[in-house]
Amino acid sequence: MSATTNTLRFILNDEEVALTELRATETLLDYLRLSKRLRGSKEGCAEGDCGACTVLVGRLKGGELRYESINACIAFMGSLHGTHVVTIEHLSAANGPLHPVQQAMVDFHGSQCGFCTPGIVMSLYGLWMEEPRPGVAAIEKALQGNLCRCTGYSPIVRAGQAISSYGAAEADPLVAERAAMKAKLAALHDGRTVEIGEGTDRLIVPATVDDLAEIYAANPGATLVSGATDVGLWVTKFMRDIGPVITIGHLQELHSIAETEGALVLGAGVTYTEASGAIARHFPQLSELWDRIGGAQVRNAGTIGANIANGSPIGDTPPPLIVLGASITLRRGNERREVKLKDFFIAYGKQDRQPGEFVESVTIPYLPAGELLACYKITKRKDEDISALCGAFRVFVNDDGKVGMARIAFGGMAATPKRAKAVEEALLGQPWSAATIEAALPAFGVDFQPISDMRASKEYRLLAAQNLLRRFHLETVGEGQRLVRAVA
Repeated sequence: MSATTNTLRFILNDEEVALTELRATETLLDYLRLSKRLRGSKEGCAEGDCGACTVLVGRLKGGELRYESINACIAFMGSLHGTHVVTIEHLSAANGPLHPVQQAMVDFHGSQCGFCTPGIVMSLYGLWMEEPRPGVAAIEKALQGNLCRCTGYSPIVRAGQAISSYGAAEADPLVAERAAMKAKLAALHDGRTVEIGEGTDRLIVPATVDDLAEIYAANPGATLVSGATDVGLWVTKFMRDIGPVITIGHLQELHSIAETEGALVLGAGVTYTEASGAIARHFPQLSELWDRIGGAQVRNAGTIGANIANGSPIGDTPPPLIVLGASITLRRGNERREVKLKDFFIAYGKQDRQPGEFVESVTIPYLPAGELLACYKITKRKDEDISALCGAFRVFVNDDGKVGMARIAFGGMAATPKRAKAVEEALLGQPWSAATIEAALPAFGVDFQPISDMRASKEYRLLAAQNLLRRFHLETVGEGQRLVRAVA
C-alpha cells in the first residue's frame, strides 16, 4: 500500500490549490462558483447535458499533457487531483484584449443571451488547440454537448472557423507554456494515496491500481467513480448518499489500450475519446455510434468499463460488445476472473460482480473476415441523447446464402442488455432474404416485453427493433450497402 496524504492538489488557472477539507461529492462547478467566486461557468441542467458549465481539464496522459472539455456540474473534485483546470476567466486578463475565441464569437454574433456562451467558448478553445483550422464537421462534433436556444448555431460555427484569423494557436499560453505546466503537474503526482474525510463523507484517491484493489476489497460498500457521467446525476438530481467515494479515472494503468493479434484489450478507465481511434481501426461499423455517445464532454470523461459496470439497461456499449463476444476481467484484491459480457448482466441493477470486485479490463475479439456487423441507436434527438433503444447485429452468411451464425443484442428493450435468442434461432440456417427477415420478426415478442416510459412506448420499441432488423438486412444486400462487412 502506498503512503497516504490528506491533501488534494491541482492547478486552477494559474493558482496551485491544496485542499485538506472537502466533501466527497462536491462538484467542480460548486467549488468554482461558491468557493472561488469564478462564476463564468454556469449551472444550466446539473446533469452534464447543456454544456453551460464546460471547462477544460489538462491531464498527463502517456507523458503528454492533453486538455479536454468536461462538464463541471457533474465532475467531483476528487477526480481533479494532479490536473490543470482552466475556466473562462483564464482566457484573457482583466481589462485586457479578448482571447481569439472570444473575439471571434463577438464579431460573428455567436452570442445572444450569453448564458451558454462561456461553455461554448471553452469547447471551441479545446478544439482550436488541437485543430487550429477546423472544418464544419469538427466544430459541430465539438459542440454536440453545448446547447444554445438563441443563435441557431450557424454564427457559432462561423466563429469557430475564424478563430485562427485572430491569433495563432501555437502562441496561446496553454500551448506555448505546455512544457512548464507538464513539469508542475508531474510534481503533483507524488505517488501517495489521497484520503480526506471520514465515514460516508470519506474521499479516497488511490495512487495505483494495486492500491485501489486493496482499498476496495476493504471497503466494498464504497462507490467507485470514474468519469461521473452517470454517478454525478445520482448526487445532483437524486440527492443520493454515495459515500465513501473512491475516484479511479486518474489511474493510468486502467487507461491501457492493447491492439493484440486477436482482440482489442481496453483498460476499464479508457474513455470513449481515448478508445475512438482503436474502435475506428478495428470496428469501423461502430464509429457512428461512438460519435453519438453523449457530447464531447461526456466522451472525454465517461469510460467503457464504467458503462459496463454500471449495468444500465440503456448503456450504449454493451449491445455491440455482447454480439462481438467481449469478455471482462474482474479483480478483487489480487484475484482475477474472466466473465463473458453476455453473462455479466443478471437482472435490473444486479451484475455478476462480487463485493469488492471491480472491472479491470475489457477484451473485444476482432470481427472475422466476411461477417456482417452494425449497431443502431434510436433517440429523440440525434446528438447527446440517451437511447430509447440500441440494437446490435452480427451475422455470417454462408457461401450458399444461408445464415450460419447470428448474434443480436439490444439495450432499452429489457431490464438488462440482452440477446435476442429467439430471433437468432429463427434466422439460423435460413436464406439471408427478406422473406426470412419477415418470418423472424414475431420472435421479437418472445425475446422482449419492453416497457413504456418517457423515451418511448413499448409498442414503439418493439416495432423499432423489428424495423432495425429489416434495415440491417437491406444495408447488407443490393446497391448502396453500408460498411457492415468485416474487412479481410
